[in-house]
Amino acid sequence: MPRRRQSKEPAMQLAQKITPCLWFSDQAEEAAAFYTGIFKNSRILRTTRYGKEGFEVHRRPEGSVMLVEFEIEGQVFTALNGGPVFQFNEAVSFQVLCENQQEVDFYWAHLAAGGDEQAQQCGWLKDRFGLSWQVIPRALPEWVGDPGSDRCQRAMRAMLQMKKIDMDTVYHAYHGSA
Repeated sequence: MPRRRQSKEPAMQLAQKITPCLWFSDQAEEAAAFYTGIFKNSRILRTTRYGKEGFEVHRRPEGSVMLVEFEIEGQVFTALNGGPVFQFNEAVSFQVLCENQQEVDFYWAHLAAGGDEQAQQCGWLKDRFGLSWQVIPRALPEWVGDPGSDRCQRAMRAMLQMKKIDMDTVYHAYHGSA
């Protein structure tokens, strides 16, 4: 049986097999600082810069930021400065599962700041970089998850009227007390 080679990477990266890579035009460093400034358990892990090699392909000045690896709540992300070729869309979003309304309000206010207000609906928002987030109560799947349940249908009806989720309103609709 072949022996595995020892990696020189930090142990936290070995535990995570899949890392989301976020393509930015040239805001990777700014975005990583923005996200790690919002989430309490977060940090910048490493910044990698473009060198001379490959300039004819990447067209980035030597020494400019290529990648920023950062961690939020134990999840490692890579932010890439790849140019204006690709843009984010709603096909991919990140869910922030919140325990209470205070958390919903906090993450909504910070992630939505400078973002597209027209893209806000049912707990979804786009941040100032165009990345989509779902700021939702952890209990939301239970409240809206059974299409055959009158309770869930009431909760769904209430949620569909909202931009930012109001937990009390959805909860009371679910329990029939609204």
